[in-house]
Parts: sequence; C-alpha cells; structure tokens
Amino acid sequence: MQTILLYSHASGPNSWKPVLVLEELKLPYELKPVVWGELKKPSYTAINPNGRVPSMTDPNTGVTVFESGAIMEYLIAEYDKDNLLHYTGLPEKYETQSWLHFQMSGQGPYFGQRAWFLHFQPGEKIVPAIERYGNEVKRVLGVLDSHLSGGAEKKGGRQYLVGDKCTYADLAWVPWDWAIEQALFIPNAPDSVTLDVEKEFPHFAKWHQRLDQRPAVVKTKELKAAETANSQH
Repeated sequence: MQTILLYSHASGPNSWKPVLVLEELKLPYELKPVVWGELKKPSYTAINPNGRVPSMTDPNTGVTVFESGAIMEYLIAEYDKDNLLHYTGLPEKYETQSWLHFQMSGQGPYFGQRAWFLHFQPGEKIVPAIERYGNEVKRVLGVLDSHLSGGAEKKGGRQYLVGDKCTYADLAWVPWDWAIEQALFIPNAPDSVTLDVEKEFPHFAKWHQRLDQRPAVVKTKELKAAETANSQH
C-alpha cells in the first residue's frame, strides 16, 4: 500500500481528526505541513479549493478529499474493512454519521470562535462575543453529557456515542476537546463564563478520558506536540 498524504498544520485541531483514524487503522501516511502563507496559493487550492487544512491525497485510489469529516468518512469507507470504527447496520450507521456532523457543525465552529475572540481578535477584547461562544461550548458539552448519561434505559451511562464501541464519530471530538481547559477557559479571561468539566459534565469527562487513553490517541497527541514544537522554530 502506498503512503497517504495528509496536508495539515500543527496548530489546528481539525488536522488531527484524520490522523486519529489513520493511526487506529494502522495505515501508512505522511504529514505534509502547509504554512499559512501557502494556503491560498494555486498550488494548494488545486488540492483544496477552500484554502484550508486538512486535505488528503490517496495515491492508492487517485482520490483527493478536503474537509476533516469528509476525510474521516473516506478513510472509513475505503479502509475499515473489518468495521473497527464504524457500523454497517441500521440505525447505528446513520447515528454515527449524525454525531460526526454535529461535531463539524457544533463543536468545531463554536469552540473555534471562542478561541478566536479570546486569543486572536485584534484590538480590544469583544467580551459579549467571548461570552456567547463560551456559553455555546457549554451547551454543546451539555448535549454530549446528556446523551452519554444514557437516560433511564441505560442507568450506568454510555461508554461511547453509538453502540458499544469507539467509532470515528467519537474520535472526531477529541482534538477540539484537548483545548477546552487549556485554551478556551483560561485564568483571568475577560468574560464571566467559567467551566468545571468534571463537575458540570461528568459523563462527558469520563468519555473523553476513556478516549484519551487509546494508544492511537496517545500517539496522535504526541505527534501534535512534536509538530507544534517544530513549527515554532
């Protein structure tokens, strides 16, 4: 099997979502870091018309895919032949897709906007925006926590989002979750929104800890730290 090429950037959580699947399935791949100044150049927009990371080219099939969720779905469809990270039966197949799309439409944008207005917005901090996205982060965590609690039919709570195993939908949430307390709710933030994950969202916290202990997740986190260090030199 030829090496899959993943165009990425160390600092962005989305780039690491496909890496988790690549590591879980033990597929050969190479990270191709793209610096910010190259994203809008024709050489890269030929790969990803949106000029963002990640993107992927697979020499085994001749397929190019952009958007992190689409890359994950592609890798699952093409290479998860043993159904390690997905279901083929109903309703689990579409429940898994639903949780992936909620990650892309809910977690990514809201967590990302919280980070932008808190850390990168030029000039004076726009506190109402920081508070709005802080509350949205907590709303999204609440949805996850409620689902993972299992409700009356599963008093012990759910181990994973769908069924009884970790799927690509669970993995999709991990890289942004790394940032929750490290970057999104920091000491002396200018807004009044605070967060105690283990106290406020205990089922979510246990789920994230469970995922964080998977060997593929541990390795991906180490790769991210190494790539981040390299990009700063």
